[in-house]
Amino acid sequence: MASHPFSTTETSVGVAQVPDHRLDALAKMSASRKVVHAGVEFVDIAGLVAGSSTGEGLGNRFLGGIREADAICLVLRAFEDQNVPGGTDPAEDLGVLELELVLADLSSAEAQVERRRKAAKQDRSLEGQVVALDKAIVVLANGTPLYRSDLGREDREQLRPFFLLTNKPVLAVVNMGEDAAGDDAGVTKPISDELGGAAEVLGASIRLEAEAAQLPAADRAELMEGLGLGQGALARVAQAAYRLLGRRTFFTTGDKESRAWTFRSGAKAPECAGVIHSDLQRGFIRAEVVHWDELLGLGSWSAARDVGKLRVEGKEYEVIDGDVLEIRFNV
Repeated sequence: MASHPFSTTETSVGVAQVPDHRLDALAKMSASRKVVHAGVEFVDIAGLVAGSSTGEGLGNRFLGGIREADAICLVLRAFEDQNVPGGTDPAEDLGVLELELVLADLSSAEAQVERRRKAAKQDRSLEGQVVALDKAIVVLANGTPLYRSDLGREDREQLRPFFLLTNKPVLAVVNMGEDAAGDDAGVTKPISDELGGAAEVLGASIRLEAEAAQLPAADRAELMEGLGLGQGALARVAQAAYRLLGRRTFFTTGDKESRAWTFRSGAKAPECAGVIHSDLQRGFIRAEVVHWDELLGLGSWSAARDVGKLRVEGKEYEVIDGDVLEIRFNV
């Protein structure tokens, strides 16, 4: 962790495990030899400064690196440290970040709308995209990020092919000082009020948690609990990102492995089977289903079958978060 901006010149990618007590309980029940949690991929870019949208501070280069991300996490500073340059007002940081993202989007939308307008004369199915781009340009020209605007879901969907940064869902993380650890609400409230429900806001003391991460697991858990930090920022950010992206979890469990599988909200059984393997979706016959807590109460898959608690569901079944599945297929 460097004390100056642009200490990195490369975008980095990492995967954060999504903690899930349901999976842990199922693995214990099944005496699984392997446990595989769901994960969220994070793309980390250098900090943006005023002028990033026009190339200041390498910002424009990094903005291009996140255009295909599904959501954006804004990290805002709220701590004092003489060794770290820059301001300490998270609201000011938020203003700078949003302005640079808006300016980058405005430039991108203006560059694309006329080309799309010409294409729509030959292909009328593109007219909705042109209308949405025209609306987006008005919003962005007024300095408003699209995720804070009153653009409807249909317009936002029409804008998806253009990878506009402020058309993505947003999570804000306020990086607090060690003295504010455990007082998330007091530090994050101004940002929550400013965003007005347009984004979820979390507080975290990154330096304190980085120090705690160097401790043995047992000592780390005790320290985090003692400071009121619970399971820590990484777990909370991963879980928040999971919710933000509209992702849900189903499980498979057995003595060899218990695993959490990620699926999009509203997906039906064959699509979820395809998350495990494409052959399962292609040859899907049916799914045996039981909710995780019901299975846990019965103690085993065979017990659930013996008492008739396993539901047999077909291709139209919409999988629910927390379902445990066993897929029957034939290819």
